[in-house]
Amino acid sequence: MNEIICPNCKKAFKIDEAGFADILKQVRDHQFEEELVTRLALAEKEKEGAVKLAEANVRNSMQNELAAKEKELTELRAKNELELAQKLSQKEAELLQLKARIDNSEVEKRLAITEATQKIERERDELANAIVLKDAEKQVLEKSLVEKYAAELKEKDAIIKHKDEEIALRKDMKLKLSTKMVGETLEQHCETEFNKLRATAFQRAYFEKDNDSRSGSKGDFIYRENDEGGNEIISIMFEMKNEGDGTASKKKNEDFLRELDKDRIEKKCEYAVLVSLLEADSEYYNSGIVDVSHKFPKMYVVRPQFFIPIITLLRNAAMNSMQYKSELALVRNQNIDITNFEEKINKFKEGFAKNYFSASSHFQKAIEEIDKSIARMQKVKEELASSENQLRLANQKADDLTIKKLTHGNPTMKAKFDELKNPE
Repeated sequence: MNEIICPNCKKAFKIDEAGFADILKQVRDHQFEEELVTRLALAEKEKEGAVKLAEANVRNSMQNELAAKEKELTELRAKNELELAQKLSQKEAELLQLKARIDNSEVEKRLAITEATQKIERERDELANAIVLKDAEKQVLEKSLVEKYAAELKEKDAIIKHKDEEIALRKDMKLKLSTKMVGETLEQHCETEFNKLRATAFQRAYFEKDNDSRSGSKGDFIYRENDEGGNEIISIMFEMKNEGDGTASKKKNEDFLRELDKDRIEKKCEYAVLVSLLEADSEYYNSGIVDVSHKFPKMYVVRPQFFIPIITLLRNAAMNSMQYKSELALVRNQNIDITNFEEKINKFKEGFAKNYFSASSHFQKAIEEIDKSIARMQKVKEELASSENQLRLANQKADDLTIKKLTHGNPTMKAKFDELKNPE
């Protein structure tokens, strides 16, 4: 369940994942439509402005070229006309001279006139041809200028068409891609880039989806690599974050760092890397590999193009430190062996001391018991000695006991003994 806070009444209410996704989709679709209309209008204005600018540039350039050519042609014509006038004036003078000679010789006059006329006509024709050539050059230049600026207009049209296609592509992506698919697209891109190099550069590496969500959350991918002895070289927890153009509430990279650090610790990974397309206009995140370990240990934020380089950099650094880790492990094992030996010696001492004190205690008790036994035996000895004396006295008394003494003063017993001695 997600908790939503009403922006008007500031009250919080809960909504399930389906309802939340539906509200989020409505907001994103509305935002995307507004932004799409704005971008289409802006692109149309840019297109019209580019066309008008290109047309104005073509017209200005053509007008400048035509003005220059007109000026050049005018100057040429003026020059040619001046030269022609000078030559005609000169020829007229020559003709006057020839006419003056007519009186001398009619034949010479006709020949001179014919030659002069032919020469002048030839020069006139040459000047006319020069003018025709200049006109032809002007037409060729005009044609080349038209073709040049037509090509530029065509290139501008191609750029405008590309923009139109990009806008159409974004509209199509909006229709086809759901929020989940936007994220999966980045994940698939990174997985594809890794698989391209898996067989050659990452033969011992493990790179798979993180499907363990028993702790309540999970990352996107886990990268692990061990050496030939099974010792871990490096491990990285990856999280991929993308965002569509129509997303209403823009997320920031910092919104996902704490959860990524939690996943790294729970999955026992050494490093954490966020591959992100969020904050697309941020110069900070667009600069390359961004180290955010000042906020969370051993964590980096990269763009998708730095996905493979960050693995390579961290992996190479880990490989270089493996020798030192091995030496440190060897020293640590030696210290552990010495510590274990000392612990065994101490345990032996403690056990020996405990056994010694226990044996000493039992020995002392045994001595005390022996002393007590000796005392009891001595007492028994004394009792036995006393009993022997009593027996001796009893024996003496028994030896002194006779029938005579027994029957003394007892006539009945005496009569009985007498009967036993003298039977009938």
